[in-house]
Amino acid sequence: MRIVMFKKILFSFVLALLFAPFAAQASVSLKLDRAPDRATDNAALQNGAKLFINNCLNCHGASYVRYNRLMDIGLTEQQIKDNLLFTAEKIGEPMGISMPRKDAKEFFGAWPPDLSLIARARASGDGSGADWLYTYLRGFYRDEKRPTGWNNVVFDSVGMPHVLWELQGEQVMGADHKLTLAKPGKLTPREYDDAVGDLVAFMVWMAEPQASFRKNLGIAVLLFLGVFFVVAYAMKRAFWKDIH
Repeated sequence: MRIVMFKKILFSFVLALLFAPFAAQASVSLKLDRAPDRATDNAALQNGAKLFINNCLNCHGASYVRYNRLMDIGLTEQQIKDNLLFTAEKIGEPMGISMPRKDAKEFFGAWPPDLSLIARARASGDGSGADWLYTYLRGFYRDEKRPTGWNNVVFDSVGMPHVLWELQGEQVMGADHKLTLAKPGKLTPREYDDAVGDLVAFMVWMAEPQASFRKNLGIAVLLFLGVFFVVAYAMKRAFWKDIH
């Protein structure tokens, strides 16, 4: 029985070795662009929140985040009510959408996923979730073969249309498999990349609003342990000085 089990394990190990190069090649087929780190920039997070609510929240929900959590990035309750409270009546409600599932499936072929945790869900060995989102939102191009007229270099045959096309403009895929801007948008390429950086920063914050507090708390705990170690070692030497 043990011999049979050993043979199965050995066979699985050999298969893994044989197919590992192909899996590695598939995972590195596209190099993700590095997203700017704006986790502590409240102005960038506020602009990202505006972009998210005005563009993404039409189809995608963020049901694990309540509107009042936006006060953590420097917005007042009145600012949220006046400028961002479009899909709810009270500031304590989740950031949901009103589109029925039936209509969403008819429009896009599938129910648009909730984006509360998308920044964490898209993290992989090839890059962070922020890098994936940053590359994805800048990687749409015109493709008349697709039902929406759009495709994406990160997510091939994507069902989502390019909701930010008015800002970015229209990109096309060249024969060299590189994107070029065929029709300019309202923003210059640099301005668009900057706006997407803010949007991605907000989505990263949205996936874990307490991340900054957690990191600061971790640093404080390590500093406390360092000081406590020095005090504890001094006490140990004082208690045992007569023995040692």
